Amino acid sequence: MCGRYRLSRRKQALDEYFAAEPSDVEWNPRYNIAPTQPIVTVRQDSKRPARTLSLMRWGLIPSWAKDASMAASMINARSETVTIKPAFKDALKLRRCLIPADGFYEWQRERKSRQPFCFEVNDGELFAFAGLWDRWVNPSGEIVESCSILTTTANSLTRDVHDRMPVILAKDDYDLWLDPGMNNSKGACELLKPLAASQMRKYAVSTRINTVQNDDESCAAPVEPYAGPVQQSLL
Repeated sequence: MCGRYRLSRRKQALDEYFAAEPSDVEWNPRYNIAPTQPIVTVRQDSKRPARTLSLMRWGLIPSWAKDASMAASMINARSETVTIKPAFKDALKLRRCLIPADGFYEWQRERKSRQPFCFEVNDGELFAFAGLWDRWVNPSGEIVESCSILTTTANSLTRDVHDRMPVILAKDDYDLWLDPGMNNSKGACELLKPLAASQMRKYAVSTRINTVQNDDESCAAPVEPYAGPVQQSLL
């Protein structure tokens, strides 16, 4: 799964990397992005070849939902079942987006403790998760746009930490993933595969990342992995 990630680039860098049109989206570097928070997404205009940045709530709320309670369980969508799940199958055909990031976190269980790791592409470059989005109207009539990150099986780098990983799209596939004309599930699903382990790196980070309120550069700084208590020799 993917439950925390990092996007430490400023909006100007996002506009340039994703060739997005100017927008009023405001974004400051974030190092500990958590579910239900507003996150940056990239969408393709349905009528012209233009990309736009927008903020959405992380945790998809289907348009037919009676309330927002299911959002917390919709932060990820499994690639293997996305074509049959009612909350995701139409979005896969019609409402795909990119979710910019430059790192994500997973936790490795070590006996009674959990060691967090940061995963990056190459040397910490900007990349994009494959995302799905929907639009829901709350009881007050307010429009809420929300999204999910697609996940797939782990590659050899992430497997010893977690058996799932987010789908990281190749930059050459951005146009196809966003293309409004690709409205068949088969074509979209062909892009939902693990990124090669050779294109990624990982390192241990501080358990400060465990607390949502901690959101600064030190959350993503490398640390020595916890090795457990030192045993006293019996002499």
